[in-house]
Amino acid sequence: MTAEEELAQLKKELAAERAKTAKLAGELARERAEKAYLRQMLEEALRRLGEVEGQLAKDSHNSSKPPSSDGLGRKRVSPRRRSEKKSGGQPGHTGHTLKMAETPDEVVRHRPVVCQHCQQPLAGVAGRVKERRQVHDLPEVRLRVCEHQVEEVPCPVCGQQSVGSFPVEVMAPVQYGPNVQALAVYLHQRQLVPMARTCEVLDEVCGCHLSQGTLLRWVQEASGRLAATVEKIADWLSVGRLQHGDETGIRIGGKLHWLHVNCTSWLTHLAWHRKRGRQAMDEIGIWPRFGGRAMHDRLSSYDTYAGAHSLCGAHLLRDCIYLAEQEQQGWAAEMADHLLAMHHATQEWRLRGATCVPSLERDEWVTHYFEILLSGYAAQPPPAEAEAIKRRGRQKQSAAKNLLDDLLRRADQVLAFLDDLSLPFTNNLAERDLRMVKVQQKIAGTFRSDTGATSFCRIRSYLSTMHKQGHSMLAALAAVFAGKPLPVAWAPM
Repeated sequence: MTAEEELAQLKKELAAERAKTAKLAGELARERAEKAYLRQMLEEALRRLGEVEGQLAKDSHNSSKPPSSDGLGRKRVSPRRRSEKKSGGQPGHTGHTLKMAETPDEVVRHRPVVCQHCQQPLAGVAGRVKERRQVHDLPEVRLRVCEHQVEEVPCPVCGQQSVGSFPVEVMAPVQYGPNVQALAVYLHQRQLVPMARTCEVLDEVCGCHLSQGTLLRWVQEASGRLAATVEKIADWLSVGRLQHGDETGIRIGGKLHWLHVNCTSWLTHLAWHRKRGRQAMDEIGIWPRFGGRAMHDRLSSYDTYAGAHSLCGAHLLRDCIYLAEQEQQGWAAEMADHLLAMHHATQEWRLRGATCVPSLERDEWVTHYFEILLSGYAAQPPPAEAEAIKRRGRQKQSAAKNLLDDLLRRADQVLAFLDDLSLPFTNNLAERDLRMVKVQQKIAGTFRSDTGATSFCRIRSYLSTMHKQGHSMLAALAAVFAGKPLPVAWAPM
């Protein structure tokens, strides 16, 4: 073989080796790409699995889910300190029992007819009361029918006939009175008894044969008459010193809407809207006019309004507990304990008659608060560079980082109750006003129409306000059907 042939052979072999190497490099690149893809898919699957496990782990003690969603297998853990006292009545407690009425409605005397010793008749002999016993019971409940008759009277001078007139509230040949209407609407709207069962109760108890259509008409009538009263409640809330706000999801016609509450210990206002945030609050119209202190959760829409703000301590506690239990964030457990300790300290100072926590003790609480935040930030992993390059704008953060940012950025809102002991630690007042809405949804599942949701909000706003102001809710509803709803009082809360 000549040198030229040998060189050509070597070049051919080299080209073959290069082709083989290129093929192997391509296969290796494909394998690496497949491994990277599988790794990415595995990481995504693990991330989604973690999210699902986190959602399943949420209940009422570590999230805003209602206790009714916990299920029978979950035991609620209360953050309250366990008392050293035994359960039940404490020594010195006087107790309460059924007491005798000073003026009974009926007195039945039981006299002996003859002497128990010599059988002498005792008729006409004066006696004295030796012992009294009372039976408290309901009278027979039945409809009381009052007939109104218009008379025609001839004039003795001119001979012309003059006819009387019915009262304004008597409009039909046969109708129900305001007390029956009030009881029916109270059972359906306040006690959340379904329409069919409300009609059944009235039939069984009062002999009142009521149709569901009539009950629905009464509900709408009460709603219409209460429109001005509910507007007055909104006006009073907008000029208060402190109010609570919250929102919860409801279904109207099968679609998700939001029920918003604004309330104080004296007033309640409920309203529904298709949106949850700023647009809904602007259109309801209370927050844009309010300039006092607002107690609410971490929803950012509240912070767009003027005035001072306070964050609900119960929401923060639940968020910290979730991070501590599910993500093993040690700083979150420490923050939960610290928030509770500050709350208990304010309770003790309030019992002593103080208006704020003394400055020296307050500074210690605040210093430790920021120390916990510092340790929390140190425990967070640095953001991934690839993720930062991939996305523009605000980067997605973990729940722990979001909570840390809120606790830092809104520290004045979290710690405001240390400087003013009249401020509550939680937003439970608003949550209590919303609680029965969730019960209604469990019973009915949804509101069938916008009109039904509006009626529910107006009637419950009125009844809750009257209850807070010490009025009988039945009497308040009877006043509505009599044409004169009870006036709404106001106190500078």
